[in-house]
Amino acid sequence: MKKLLSLFLAMCTLVALLTGCGASKTADTSAKESNDAKKKTYKVAMIADSTISDGGWGAACYNAMVAAAKEKGFETQYTDGLKTADFAQSIRSYADLGYDLIFAPGNQYSDAVKEVAKDYPDVHFALLNGTIETDNIVSLLPDADQIGQMAGALAGLMSKTNNIGFIGGMELDTTKAKLASYEAAAKVVNPNIKVSAAYAGSFSDTAKGMEIANSMVTTNNVDVMFGDASAVDSGARQALAGHPNTFDIGQPSDLAKDDKSGVVISSVLTDNATMIKLCMDDIINGKFGKKTIYGNIENGCLSVGTFSDKVPKDVQAKYLEIVDKIKAGTFVKK
Repeated sequence: MKKLLSLFLAMCTLVALLTGCGASKTADTSAKESNDAKKKTYKVAMIADSTISDGGWGAACYNAMVAAAKEKGFETQYTDGLKTADFAQSIRSYADLGYDLIFAPGNQYSDAVKEVAKDYPDVHFALLNGTIETDNIVSLLPDADQIGQMAGALAGLMSKTNNIGFIGGMELDTTKAKLASYEAAAKVVNPNIKVSAAYAGSFSDTAKGMEIANSMVTTNNVDVMFGDASAVDSGARQALAGHPNTFDIGQPSDLAKDDKSGVVISSVLTDNATMIKLCMDDIINGKFGKKTIYGNIENGCLSVGTFSDKVPKDVQAKYLEIVDKIKAGTFVKK
């Protein structure tokens, strides 16, 4: 009996020792995994059909990604100048390379992002101006109505000919919403305003932007323009530089600040960097997916850029009062 009792106690001691070792090993492993997570270098890549040197949309989105990445400690990469047929393959290449976040700066990439995302559930995708919410796709959606209203109100205040213009890249829902709000706001300011609108069928055809802008100025007497067409907008600004007293309203970065031509009178600023940073935070914290991150005047993601000296002080003051009404939702009646 004593031998059995001794054997039983010995076995208990052994089990306790083994259990204790196991617990200690688990704690060590958890600590190591936690430290490894902190040491992990995250990577983000952007794909674009325009170029990061277009002086407009492509450059602004790239700079936003770089600014967000610098703050959050992500490495960056990009591929620009892509044709539509190459979107999916470029995205897939970054997914194969193990990038944590792939940033697609426009609704035109939606189909390619959906196609690739389903094959890479562990890769995260951020779609600017998108409307997709899945486990690994988050949409970043600046308020298209507010953007259009902000641009339209300034165009209405600044036009001397009662003719303003709008150029879109593609007939996307967000672009059409901007156009509708642009026209509505301009007509609140000036009921006699007429809007000339055209779609370039491209976001990268600079020459097309020049052609459309020249036509609007010479044929329709347009003297203020706003575009939602990336590099096409850059072409339009080049054309306007050849016509006296014609102006452009930029987006999404502060184009008037560094404009030497005197064409850009102000910009509607979109803080894409803040929205991208929120995506990065969610990746780091394991909370990514199934959401749309909205950007508007209320949360500071939309704002007014620098005014050029072409905008009189009284017009600036009146315009800023209008922006407050747009923020409150009281400027354009729906």
